[in-house]
Amino acid sequence: MRSFLILMILLLAPKIFSQQTIAYSSVPVYNFPKIKSSVTMPVKIPLSEIGNIINNSLPALIFQDDSYTDNDNDQFKVKVWKTRPIRLVGGTQQNLLIEVPLKIWAEKGIGTLGIYHYQNTTFETVMYFNTQLTFNSNWKMATKTSPMGFKWITKPVLDFGRIKVPITSLVESSLKKQQADFCKTIDEMMLDQLNFQQYAIMAWNQFSEPFEISEEYNTWLKISPVSVNITPLTFHGNRIDTHIGIDVYSETFTGTKPPSSPLISSIANFNPVPQLPNNFLLQTTVNIPFTEATAIAEKLFSGKEFDFKEGKSKVKITSVKVYGENDRIIIEAHTEGTIEGISYITGIPVYNEFRRKIVLSDTKFKLKTKNILYKTATLLFQGKIVKMIQEQYGIPTAELEDSSRKSIEETFNKEYYKGLMMKGKAVKLTPSSIILNPLGITAVIDIQAQLEVSVKGM
Repeated sequence: MRSFLILMILLLAPKIFSQQTIAYSSVPVYNFPKIKSSVTMPVKIPLSEIGNIINNSLPALIFQDDSYTDNDNDQFKVKVWKTRPIRLVGGTQQNLLIEVPLKIWAEKGIGTLGIYHYQNTTFETVMYFNTQLTFNSNWKMATKTSPMGFKWITKPVLDFGRIKVPITSLVESSLKKQQADFCKTIDEMMLDQLNFQQYAIMAWNQFSEPFEISEEYNTWLKISPVSVNITPLTFHGNRIDTHIGIDVYSETFTGTKPPSSPLISSIANFNPVPQLPNNFLLQTTVNIPFTEATAIAEKLFSGKEFDFKEGKSKVKITSVKVYGENDRIIIEAHTEGTIEGISYITGIPVYNEFRRKIVLSDTKFKLKTKNILYKTATLLFQGKIVKMIQEQYGIPTAELEDSSRKSIEETFNKEYYKGLMMKGKAVKLTPSSIILNPLGITAVIDIQAQLEVSVKGM
């Protein structure tokens, strides 16, 4: 049952994401846009796990009366044991049907004037209970258990030789009283064990520390749960199902590890909702500084030469710089030779799914040079350099996508607490939009994911 805490965990994976500035001392502060995401996951709780909680909380000897003289000197002693594990079955009205098999030892005294002859017997019965469950928005489970009678496996009879004394009625009155008292015991155990707020807090705090997405790119993901949505409990014959939805912020950082979130000691109530989807979409971001974008361009183009007019004219790229202006990326190329000056190739950054790169679209060219006499060469150079940049230049995202997928799935597929298993996968990662900022390029990544929480062996 404690797997409900996992649902918080699951919040764990998807998040609403807010972006914060990359730590560079020489650049202005920039606050990235904050985008809200939501993660949903089905939670399956086997009734055997609830049964384990009850069975482990209940001693083998459930009840005993060691006095002959109590209950108006009834000359009767009794002990009641649990013979097998208590069994639970899901009902149709958000309820559990509970079966408690019992072995009973009884001893009865027969006589008068204070002289009694005692005889004992052992017999078996099965008690039945109905427990109504309500998962309140304050994380507490409310239970109301009522008796549903019992049946005899073997009836109690005292054997005094020639005299057989049935004590069914005497035992039944005691069993009925004990069954009513046992209802309170079941409710108390449920309330004690199924207060999920403490586990939700544990799960929430589990993600106070940011985790590293990519060591090579020094990229960090910080998850900040905001609120929780839960569907009504659905009862089956052998399990209880629910869906948990977690509204979150996921923040992606490059460079210095971001500070940890403060630990919490209480958590807000969850929101009951009628239904939630099995799949979910979350968003996170990847940041590429312009220094890195420039390094890619220098590797591709610095030292490149262009020949014109059968080799009579030559142009060489001596240095390259990449930066942004408004919604366009600018590649500034310094050249020497026939055309000595600065070429500005600008374009709107878009994601090319086939190349798995951020490339330029709607490219424009502008030349700043003193060699105004070489118009033909300039036109040829313009065509060649623009085509080269369109075909060759791109900021690769494949490794960032793959490392993000791996990190997310490692986070999804864990046993965070004994018996609480989370299984999930990132179905698809796709950069959906590209945002320019004074520091670099931010790719917003849509992550289609599936997640499931199960309880086993707690």
